[in-house]
Amino acid sequence: MSSLISENDLRHETDIVWLEDVSGLEYVRQSLDRLPTRTGRPAYHRDGRMVGYAVLSTAAKASRASGTFRRRVFWLLPHDRDAVPQGLYAGSAPAEAIDPLTLAPTVKGRKTERSEGGPPSTAMRELGITLPL
Repeated sequence: MSSLISENDLRHETDIVWLEDVSGLEYVRQSLDRLPTRTGRPAYHRDGRMVGYAVLSTAAKASRASGTFRRRVFWLLPHDRDAVPQGLYAGSAPAEAIDPLTLAPTVKGRKTERSEGGPPSTAMRELGITLPL
């Protein structure tokens, strides 16, 4: 989940490679995967599609135990809002979802009204509560 990713996990990122235009995506899922390389398109073994991935600098060290690198991968499932606008996530988002427009190398990204299926509720507006979370 996005909340389990710390800024320290991202300190060696140098680039985010997008495999498609994310400006029209309200959210993407992000995970920190163990991958065999610092760069290049990783293999993808989930349902749905990979929409991007992080690239690491040569300063990133592999795990002594596994020889792998921890890199972010951005993805969507077949039932996500981009494919099924009135589906399960019509007015919400999965826990690991973040607004792709808030992402950058070494920046975790965050939830926004857009990613959470906004607009804000009447109660939120009355209390003056706004996202990002």
